[in-house]
Amino acid sequence: MSKIGKKPITINQETSVKVTSDTVVISGPKGELTLNIPNSVEVKFENNQIIVTSKESNMWGLIRSLLNNIVIGVTTGWTKTLEISGTGYRANTTGTELNLSLGFSHPVVVKAPVGIKFEVLENKIKVTGIDKHLVGQVASEIRALRPADPYKGKGFRYEGEVIVLKPGKAAKAGATAAK
Repeated sequence: MSKIGKKPITINQETSVKVTSDTVVISGPKGELTLNIPNSVEVKFENNQIIVTSKESNMWGLIRSLLNNIVIGVTTGWTKTLEISGTGYRANTTGTELNLSLGFSHPVVVKAPVGIKFEVLENKIKVTGIDKHLVGQVASEIRALRPADPYKGKGFRYEGEVIVLKPGKAAKAGATAAK
């Protein structure tokens, strides 16, 4: 039995839910998202609550979590923040594009997919949108352009991510020479 699947999802007044036999459409002030429901799970909307029940499978906890993520997305939205550090590493936006200077011989341009917005403040890049999966995917693709270096810490890291720096060769050579 899924502990998460048992919890109902409470819907506020500004959000509307439409349930059919195989899809759930949730719309709110930020936009509208749809989720396809497998046949083994039943979704009901009553008394401003979404209730997920299982017919024969153990996927109802997953479906409940996905529906909850959609409700949060269409009401408040999702944000991932990336920090960029390193000499000469810069970011700025022009329209729906993110222009990055990452020490390559050319500038890197990242185009925002539909429903994603970029915001640059000092050395932080905010990726916002209503779809949690898409926001995380775009942030991951940006981070993969120049992940944080384990020796100097240069590159992209998620906000709050701790990069443990390695000592490098000079520290090893100095330790052995002192013996």
